Amino acid sequence: MAAAKGYVLAIDQGTTSTRAIVFDKDMKIAGFAQEEFPQIFPKSGWVEHDPEDIWSSVLSTIRKALKAAKIKAEDIAAIGITNQRETVVVWDRDTGKPIHNAIVWQDRRSARDCEKLKAKGLEKKFVRRTGLILDPYFSGTKLAWLLSNVKGARARAEKGELCFGTVDTFLIWRLTGGKSFVTDATNASRTLIYNIDENRWDKTLLDILKIPAAMLPEVKDCAADFGVTEEALFGAEIPILGVAGDQQAAVIGQACFEPGMVKSTYGTGCFAVLNTGTQMVRSKNRLLTTIAYRLDGETVYALEGSIFIAGAAVQWLRDGLGMVEKASQTGELAAQADPQQDVYLVPAFTGLGAPHWDAEARGAMYGLTRNTGPAEFAAAALEAVCFQTRDLLDAMHKDWRSASGEDTVLRVDGGMVASDWTMQRLADLIDAPVDRPTILETTALGAAWLAASRAGLWPDRKTFAKTWARERRFEPEMNAKTRSARLKGWKDAVRRTLSDA
Repeated sequence: MAAAKGYVLAIDQGTTSTRAIVFDKDMKIAGFAQEEFPQIFPKSGWVEHDPEDIWSSVLSTIRKALKAAKIKAEDIAAIGITNQRETVVVWDRDTGKPIHNAIVWQDRRSARDCEKLKAKGLEKKFVRRTGLILDPYFSGTKLAWLLSNVKGARARAEKGELCFGTVDTFLIWRLTGGKSFVTDATNASRTLIYNIDENRWDKTLLDILKIPAAMLPEVKDCAADFGVTEEALFGAEIPILGVAGDQQAAVIGQACFEPGMVKSTYGTGCFAVLNTGTQMVRSKNRLLTTIAYRLDGETVYALEGSIFIAGAAVQWLRDGLGMVEKASQTGELAAQADPQQDVYLVPAFTGLGAPHWDAEARGAMYGLTRNTGPAEFAAAALEAVCFQTRDLLDAMHKDWRSASGEDTVLRVDGGMVASDWTMQRLADLIDAPVDRPTILETTALGAAWLAASRAGLWPDRKTFAKTWARERRFEPEMNAKTRSARLKGWKDAVRRTLSDA
């Protein structure tokens, strides 16, 4: 019966906007809707979302996407959800009302708490059990902050009155009318309190952070029965059959199922993920070991490098500096930059991620002259993403190489990859081919595949992988001398920006 319905709905809940995409039985987009929602910055380095804004945007985009596809809810076989990871929501178990704004993954308020834990010599314990380092990026210290700073929260949590979840869990709770309190293994693996080797919440880490186990959701495979939406929301009940954090969903959507395959997603931040198969690789180069996906009880691992600021730098040019009216204009502007100016932007607006992990670093520009203008600013912002990707890939190559010895081919997705200038510069600076797929909505596609394959609507992994298609390959064109000089300049700029410089 599910297969006869023919459509699958993907909810792609991101950091700055929410998308709802309807795919047909042939994996083609039949309907699309997107809405931005407000960003809240209470203090320097703090980033919040109103969970009600997120919820409203999800309802609105789903209804618009169904209308755009000219179908009804009863035509949807299944829902797949992908979401901004590490963002923390805590809500009342009875009313479903959040007790505080969501604390976003970019938020740095728990930096001092992380430093205190490091000073006690606890970081190795967290790394060994979770694959993550002690950094305010992850959910655990954010949750601990909420429990310590919202009046009565800890006592209520200990009584079982509060629920904690990443955004996927909050949405599933709301969509099912509070009947399902669940998450998936990929989102759980980003919380700093989930043991990725044993696939369970880790009591030792919960005790260290003073987080009551009673407020944690059940953890499921990425393709599983997560509950059914309330009929009143869309006019019919729809099963939720797939969930994955946004970067892991992109791994799936890019069909990076084989060990050694690498994808990089360019959204608000940038995240490069290397599939290491069932082998858990412990990074010696400050990368993260994480769960790529868990299907039919089998866990596949990955090495991940996280860049906090990618598309957000373009938003800064648009909204903060007013240098462009649309984000899409930055590539054209960058192409006009003076090649004789060596201008570098280190976009440490919320600290630096992998492989530096410097929570106290702040953004800086170097090489400014009297002739530096908007074109050079645009080029520097886009190049910063490329330089940071190179840093991640260098670290990955030190930690793990494919058994075949093949050179890296980077599969890319996300809003920034529509810019030919940026993708060419990326290929030039990483000195490797960059493949842009025909379907750029790979994060949503990954979530859709999880749900649709569970519903029996779409093919298995191997067959799905064969459907991946390349729209264009960007080959390196920059000569070695120029590349080396640019990389040297970048490394010097980063060195000067680090908080202990």
